Amino acid sequence: MTRKRNLNPDSYYHVIMRGNNRQPIFGTHRDMLELMRIFQHAHDRYPFHLLAYCFMTNHYHLLMKTESVPLGKIMGHINRRYTASFSKRYNHVGRIYQRRYFSKEVKSYPGLLAVSKYIHRNPINTKQPLVNRLEWYPYSSYPFYFDESKKAPRFLKVDILKEYLPHPLEKTNAEYCSFCNMVPVQQTILKESKY
Repeated sequence: MTRKRNLNPDSYYHVIMRGNNRQPIFGTHRDMLELMRIFQHAHDRYPFHLLAYCFMTNHYHLLMKTESVPLGKIMGHINRRYTASFSKRYNHVGRIYQRRYFSKEVKSYPGLLAVSKYIHRNPINTKQPLVNRLEWYPYSSYPFYFDESKKAPRFLKVDILKEYLPHPLEKTNAEYCSFCNMVPVQQTILKESKY
């Protein structure tokens, strides 16, 4: 029996989806492109927007707000389509995800900044950093904040987070990127905070 989630339609949520047994399920460039294509398709069908995302090899993070469709319906659509695609490409039988998605409401502007920073720092906050600079990681929303000439996916809103930067930081995406490169947000602080 699935439990019903009481989600606030006006809030952003930190959403995490993990591979079963933490196994890689987004291991190649083609896998990442397929996941991005599925997000675009889901957005066209069930409008939502993201403030931040990061696709890693065995999980992904989203900072997400839905518009009119429940979060569970959107996530179910995305995960079913990716599972079908993955199973077909790799002749895989069985589940690829560890369990249903994790979601936690982000209730404050400082929380949105902290969670987005945590998401964007994922590629360098690993035991073995995947890149030396955040803008070099192509499977994250960070490069669209770093270089505003890059065409962002339709579901990504890069004009919101900068407005929540505290004084004395300027309300620009360049300053938001500087904020992301400051002392890292500790995972334990995020877990214990109310966002």
